[in-house]
Amino acid sequence: MNRIEAVEGISRRTLLGALRLVVFATLVSFGAIWHSSSGVVVRAGPAAQFPVEEATIAGVQAAYLRREVTVHDIVAAHLARIAAYDKQGPYLNSIINLNPQALAEADALDARLRATGKLVGPLHGIPVLVKDCIDAAGMPMTSGFQGWKNYFPPADAPLVAKIKATGGIILGKASLSEFTAGGSDNINSILAGFARNPYNTAYATGGSSGGTGASIAASFALVGVGTDTGGSVRMPSAHNALAGLRPTVGLVSRTGIQPNNSIRDTAGPMARTVTDLAILLDAIVGPDPADAATQRAAGHIAPTYTAALKKDALKGARLGVLRQVFAPAFTDPRILANFEKTLSELKAAGAEIVDPFSVPEIDALPRAPQTAARRKADMIKFLADHPGIPYPSPQALADARLAHPLHQAGLESDAAAGPVDTDPATLKGLEVEAAYRLAFTKAMDSGRIDAVIFPT
Repeated sequence: MNRIEAVEGISRRTLLGALRLVVFATLVSFGAIWHSSSGVVVRAGPAAQFPVEEATIAGVQAAYLRREVTVHDIVAAHLARIAAYDKQGPYLNSIINLNPQALAEADALDARLRATGKLVGPLHGIPVLVKDCIDAAGMPMTSGFQGWKNYFPPADAPLVAKIKATGGIILGKASLSEFTAGGSDNINSILAGFARNPYNTAYATGGSSGGTGASIAASFALVGVGTDTGGSVRMPSAHNALAGLRPTVGLVSRTGIQPNNSIRDTAGPMARTVTDLAILLDAIVGPDPADAATQRAAGHIAPTYTAALKKDALKGARLGVLRQVFAPAFTDPRILANFEKTLSELKAAGAEIVDPFSVPEIDALPRAPQTAARRKADMIKFLADHPGIPYPSPQALADARLAHPLHQAGLESDAAAGPVDTDPATLKGLEVEAAYRLAFTKAMDSGRIDAVIFPT
């Protein structure tokens, strides 16, 4: 999707111009002072006028090395944008909590750069927002559930630790659909409120990583992390005109992340540019002894995913257009028009477009939905790994009746489910997933297809 055309009549440039006015007015009128639920107080100085809107990792870090701006300035400027735009004005409601140590961490990185003249790593001084189902020490982990609003995990999730080790600053925790149970909806949660799309607040953010999508689109941070079980990185990225990637399960550790379905769950990067997406992906991939799925990734992790960012990377690639999964009668004509334009751009970039490409077997296959038994088993393990967490069992979560009404029935279904190892729906689902995988592999091999393309 061309991100300037993400919403009819509202370009990204127009949106950001309006945001700039809102933030500037806040800086002038209120001195950019804001108290968050995490206790953050922001007083933006002159350098906070560095243009963080649409800023890139390379651009910000080049400014650091030229001593044009400090990490403190960049963090303060992003916090000021959040203050001006997330809980007032259009009320995007994309953030649940902020990191009370963000500015102190920024100061430490500034001191390190002054002392050594070198960046700590590829994410040095880069503000990152993570979905609030991911553990980050010093901040609550809520999963959007009001019953966990005061639960502080004892340690960082491995992917958060990796971000910090490469110099990134976890700026805060982004809103989400409760317990990651969402897709194209805007339900989000009772705790966080109704998240809004920054392009048009009447439009959906997508889910369940809608807070990450909206916040990165609004330049509340440079990059973000979502999670994806059945589209929860891809849909918010599409809804908010971002680049989003669902990595293969096992490429990124899931330890310290509230699960939905351990067979399908993964965390993935979300960014305004593909380059920044690749840089963040580099930072979060790798094995984790506590997540057996990551052992399968051994030997399959690139030294750096940025090496694939070449202008001629698509030359000779065969891309199959899977028209059987989207019918024109049920697809917005603007989406179809943009999709056709994208195909033309891919062709101009050197790709060979195979249109149509089909996978005949999938028309006869049933869906393989999530199952209550799988969710229950995964939640039991997660809760056991988080001693002291309120409502420490699926039954306790259901009995609390603190969830959004549209999610309450799901909690009750999970609590009543039987063992996952003998659950008929779960076992059937695994068979169906294997059949889909075999069908795609067969069709793609036969057609020499490198990748499949269709609208999200």
